[in-house]
Amino acid sequence: MTETASSVLGPWSNFYTITGSSAGALTGLMFVVITLVTGVERSKRNRDGISAFSTPTVIHFGAALLVSAILSAPWPSLAYPASLLAIAGILADLYILRVWLITKRFKDYTPDFEDWIFYTILPLAAYSVILAGAIMLNSSPVAPFALAAAALLLIFIGIRNAWDVVTYIAIERTPSP
Repeated sequence: MTETASSVLGPWSNFYTITGSSAGALTGLMFVVITLVTGVERSKRNRDGISAFSTPTVIHFGAALLVSAILSAPWPSLAYPASLLAIAGILADLYILRVWLITKRFKDYTPDFEDWIFYTILPLAAYSVILAGAIMLNSSPVAPFALAAAALLLIFIGIRNAWDVVTYIAIERTPSP
């Protein structure tokens, strides 16, 4: 059964307005946080920590914003947002595999199990759900729920990871008296 884009995505407009706005605001907040801790981080020459921990957090917020924007646009057909989301899901999965490789070779910090879950496993799952939701968007009534859950998961991952980075820098990297 093929439905129109407005009949499938229309009821989700408030949800995507809220998630998109939240993701945009949290992305801006990450820029403020990184600016405030720049003096601490600048002393390190190794950029792998930023690539493995800070940048993915901004990417997750940006991805939630992108999903929200794509699904809020007035598409004439579900094929357009489905195609864009599928491409985004594939590229994001590849990006998370790159983050995993960077994290694996990181020397200044040994990630614990919780780090692996929140910096690689859950984001990989969220982006894979975006890909699956995109593939099923035109044929399954579950697809909009899957896409919404993935966008929300990315926001929660981003919030948790932002908190993790900030507390790590504030506690572990601050010189002791």
